[in-house]
Amino acid sequence: HIFLLFFLRIFFFWSVIIGGKNCEKNSVPYQVFIATDSFICGGSLINAQWVLSAAHCYRFVQYNISKGFPQAKISRQIINSTKVIRHPKYHKKDINHDIMLIKLTKPAILNSYISTISLPTSCVAAGTNCLISGWGKTRSGFCKCPAELEPRAKFPSILQCLNAPVLSDEICRVAYPGQITNNMICMGFMEGEKDACQGDSGGPVVCNGQLQGIVSWGIGCAKKGYPGVYTKVCNYVDWIEKTIANN
Repeated sequence: HIFLLFFLRIFFFWSVIIGGKNCEKNSVPYQVFIATDSFICGGSLINAQWVLSAAHCYRFVQYNISKGFPQAKISRQIINSTKVIRHPKYHKKDINHDIMLIKLTKPAILNSYISTISLPTSCVAAGTNCLISGWGKTRSGFCKCPAELEPRAKFPSILQCLNAPVLSDEICRVAYPGQITNNMICMGFMEGEKDACQGDSGGPVVCNGQLQGIVSWGIGCAKKGYPGVYTKVCNYVDWIEKTIANN
C-alpha cells in the first residue's frame, strides 16, 4: 500500500472502516495514504505519476510527499508532489464535484506491492458489490460533513477493507433529500453497522476492477438509514484524462 506523509515525523495511527476487516496482504496495491500532522485522507494511484483523491482533502495537501510501505516492510520512496488540482466546479457547501488530482514529481516505481487502478469504462449498476478500503475512524459524529470536520479517533496500522453494494439512486435520494447530485453515488447498508468513515475520505471504491467511487461524505458513519456517499468517478473520466494530458 502507498503511504503519502506530508511531514516526515512520527504518526500515531488512529481507527478504522466500520464493520470492515484487515485487507489481505497486497490486495489493494493502488491505495494511497495522505497525511499531515493533524489529519489523513486516502487516495488512489491511477497512473505512476498521478493520485486521485477528494477535493475536500485539498487544504491538507502540501508539496512534500514521502511514500513508503510499512506494512510490507519495504524501504520508503521519497516523492514530492508538483501539482494539486481540484475540480474547478467543486464547492465545499454542497460537496459536489468532490474530486482532486495530485501529480508527483516523478513516477512511482510499480511492482508487486504498488500498482495502478483502472478508471471506469462505464458507470456501475445498482446492486454491484464493491471494495472500499482505508484507515478511517470508528467513532462517528452526526453532521453532514467531510472528514476534516469530524473529531479524530484512533487509526489502524493495517489497511481495512469492506465489501458493500451500490445502492440505487432512488434509495440514495430518499436517504438524503435534496442533497444528492448526479455526481454522487451511495453505497453500503441501510441498516447501518458497516461504512467508510472519517479518515477514509478520498479513498477508493473499486467495483469489478475499476475505480468507481471516491469516499466523500455522509451523516455520521454506519448510521441506520444513512449510507455512505461517494463521488461518481465515471462522470469525471474525461476531466481526469484531459487534466493529466494538459499537465
